[in-house]
Amino acid sequence: MNLVIVESPTKARTIEKFLGKEYVVRASVGHVRDLPKSRLGIDLENNYQPEYEVPKTKNKVIKELKAEAKKADIIYLATDEDREGEAISWHLKNILKLDLKNTKRIAFHEITETAILEALKNPRNINDDLVDAQQARRILDRIVGYKLSPFLWKKVYRGLSAGRVQSVAVRLVVEREEEREKFNKEEYWTINGLFNNSDNYKIETDLVKINGKKIEKLGIKNEKEAKEITKDSKNKDYKITDIKEREIKKNPYTPYSTSTLQQDAANKLGFSAKQTMKIAQELYEGINIEDNKQTGLITYMRTDSLNLSDNFLTAARDYIKKNYGEKYLEEKTRRFKTKSKSAQEAHEAIRPSLVEKFPDDIQQFLSPRQYKLYKLIWERSVATQMKQAIMKSVNVSIENEDETKYTFSAKGGVIVFDGFYKVYKTKTKEKILPELKIGEKVTLEKLEELQHFTEPKARYSDATLIKELEENGIGRPSTYASITSTIIDRGYVERDENKKFMPTEVGRLVNKLLCEHFKDIVDIQFSANLENGLDEIAEGKKEWVPFIDKFYKPFAKNLAKKDKEVDKKSITEEESEEICDKCGSKMVIKIGRYGKFYACSNYPECKNTKPLEKDEKEIDEKCPKCGSQMVEKHGKYGKFFACSNYPECKYIKKEEKNTGILCPECKKGNIVEKKSRFGIFYGCSNYPECKFALWNKPVMDEKDNTKIQKCPKCKKGYLVYYGKDNKIKCTNKECK
Repeated sequence: MNLVIVESPTKARTIEKFLGKEYVVRASVGHVRDLPKSRLGIDLENNYQPEYEVPKTKNKVIKELKAEAKKADIIYLATDEDREGEAISWHLKNILKLDLKNTKRIAFHEITETAILEALKNPRNINDDLVDAQQARRILDRIVGYKLSPFLWKKVYRGLSAGRVQSVAVRLVVEREEEREKFNKEEYWTINGLFNNSDNYKIETDLVKINGKKIEKLGIKNEKEAKEITKDSKNKDYKITDIKEREIKKNPYTPYSTSTLQQDAANKLGFSAKQTMKIAQELYEGINIEDNKQTGLITYMRTDSLNLSDNFLTAARDYIKKNYGEKYLEEKTRRFKTKSKSAQEAHEAIRPSLVEKFPDDIQQFLSPRQYKLYKLIWERSVATQMKQAIMKSVNVSIENEDETKYTFSAKGGVIVFDGFYKVYKTKTKEKILPELKIGEKVTLEKLEELQHFTEPKARYSDATLIKELEENGIGRPSTYASITSTIIDRGYVERDENKKFMPTEVGRLVNKLLCEHFKDIVDIQFSANLENGLDEIAEGKKEWVPFIDKFYKPFAKNLAKKDKEVDKKSITEEESEEICDKCGSKMVIKIGRYGKFYACSNYPECKNTKPLEKDEKEIDEKCPKCGSQMVEKHGKYGKFFACSNYPECKYIKKEEKNTGILCPECKKGNIVEKKSRFGIFYGCSNYPECKFALWNKPVMDEKDNTKIQKCPKCKKGYLVYYGKDNKIKCTNKECK
């Protein structure tokens, strides 16, 4: 009997389907040991040796694996092929006390029968360089986290934590916000013209030149200037003076790496980086399709490589030729090479494991989110082997012949050949212009002045923050999702109404503290150099102990110095003119877990606190409990309405919007739209007596708009809307 050990039970079930009875596949269920949670766990005096321990939750798993290992002739460690996976195999080898003679390391980029059998034919030893690189990263992050966090507790408040890479991400978010706050809007105007040709075809244009001089973005500064131009440009004779046509060829996009998949999934599907990686993991480990057969649908999803295997390229080209025709197939096989120096080209880009598994054919086996992400990956990958899309761009110039010459421009674009767009859809829109001739007269029908204001750079979204981190060499494919989720979980960053990142007061304060006193920790170049150092350890070019030592000694020296120098009050308190209404002392502005507030300077004798004025706004409503004025407040989860007499009265108004739909369960309450920390949901107004709830907006019955529409197929579930396009699905999970 041979034993194969993987990380996840799902992966184990998928692989077991491909192997015969002589193989047993078991899962370690992730990491089997780690540094202790309660202490540093690193011997700083003895070459930074880590003190690993097995969590109690893993004792049963380890016991079972040891029993299986004793019975096995050969043990195959089949964890993921990255640094983290290599480290898990190394830990398993040590915990299970495996003999190197009958222990082999295998790895694969996809969970298919071909890939698994090929991996078993080509086993290797555990790569100690990859293990050292992962261990160095873990130790580095532990030192920063466990040494810097207590400093933040002493100087700000307990519960705060610092992270090496996350602190850089917070700095980016804070600096973008500060840049936005300093931004001064500038007014400018543009002028649109609507022309008619002899065939009565409407031509939409923009004014681009006056007397041959291009109008810059801020060229027309105010309404007065705009109206003077429109007044002068009316009642003139216009004709077409120039027509420029050119062909534009658009190449297919590269296949997905981890970062580009996360960016596209955020932009196109609205997924966070964490959601994307969770769904991608499910697709990689295997989905139950076709006669209860667990099948891995995509290759490994933590990669910075753009390489595509020869097997995939051949299969994709055959598929294109068969399903779309020879005219869509690129003559030569198109290959891609990543720009990243650290990318491992032996790895692969994220692609479908089996090209023949067309997304629509297996949609019934996938959840809506799995289907959307798989479709995105399938289309992007297959499109790499298709021909360029060809567009014809037309630029028409319309001018008058008077002393003051006004030049209007009309632009059009037509897809001549859709090429890879046939598979990988984009937002490219056609704008067709009529057949026009130079010298042809046109009539000015309408002029419109439009006011604009310059805008600051947008806040970071999941996609743009990951792109910024990648471009600056911060983090690696396996860390992007945890970076974006961690800075939110720690309360340093929150999402605005557009799901973009904005810093909290605590985030600003911690960032300011780190920037002033621990510049290296939040320095982008310093962090990028650390990442490059870890890459060099993985490549066997650098030893991990001297690498850690070079970082730790100056860091520890600076930490000890700052611990003495930095005064808590200078960081967390600001003077104010506010007077305490309980003892008459001056109040100071302090910062706490949920932002800034007033506190009495006479603390601890007087413990009076109250919110800052800017955080409260009176509304035209009285508290139903005590009769005091209700106010609009802002808390951890956004805007809410509460009694101004807090803390004496703790009434909070629950925001609810009545849909007018009768609750189908109790038949007494109505379905109301409610807000929770997880977003909007729909529940019965008769709660807690009735606990009926839906996470999606219900579809009204066509005949009776006071009822939710029942599913016409299963007759059990209810119909609800989902996705950006308001598609409809049944709430009954057993109904497809």
